[in-house]
Amino acid sequence: MYTLVFDTTSESCSIVLLKDTSVIAKYAQEMEFGQAEVLLPEIQKILKANNLDFQQINLLGVCIGPGSFTGVRSSIAAARALALANPQMEITGITAFEGYIHSLSMFELTDCNAVIIETKRDDFYFQLFNGKKEKLNDPVALPYEEIISLLKGKNVTLIGSGVERFLDKPSGLMLHTIRMDKSVSVTDLAECVLERYRAHKLNYPKPLYLRAPDVCVKS
Repeated sequence: MYTLVFDTTSESCSIVLLKDTSVIAKYAQEMEFGQAEVLLPEIQKILKANNLDFQQINLLGVCIGPGSFTGVRSSIAAARALALANPQMEITGITAFEGYIHSLSMFELTDCNAVIIETKRDDFYFQLFNGKKEKLNDPVALPYEEIISLLKGKNVTLIGSGVERFLDKPSGLMLHTIRMDKSVSVTDLAECVLERYRAHKLNYPKPLYLRAPDVCVKS
């Protein structure tokens, strides 16, 4: 079985191709803009380099956010278009929160594991997981003070692109593990996709928007 997974929701464009559970090709490039223009050509290059036609892809996974509105829309629009081109292919969406928490080893995990993702505003995208990597709350966008109040008095692991800014000032938290990953690993996203496939829990990708977009009216 061939599985293709990609992500343009953060400041990068990343793609991975797996045969069964083995990675056979990977592309990852940091970029603040232009992910949409790079994504499809790089997918074509990966398929061509491995002598594959898109019709041979059995499972497609896409990161549904949170992240930039443009990045989330680009990923999901591409995934839906590719699904139309290959109706036999199965498709699912996966969150960056799930990818981050999946990457934690048993030694890094504690009873309270917080994924904190950068918003480039005053707040953070936030979700809590227990030591079994099970969700303890729905994904939300919260200010620093509210996150601190939720974590105070607990032994905490922090992971995500927002952790560095979150720890810019003394938190007073009991910290077990700190991981300041700039973006979620596309390989971890792919492993989450395969887990969902094996559990028969595929879900058609819908964007994970945790706040309204920044808009302005030109005068």
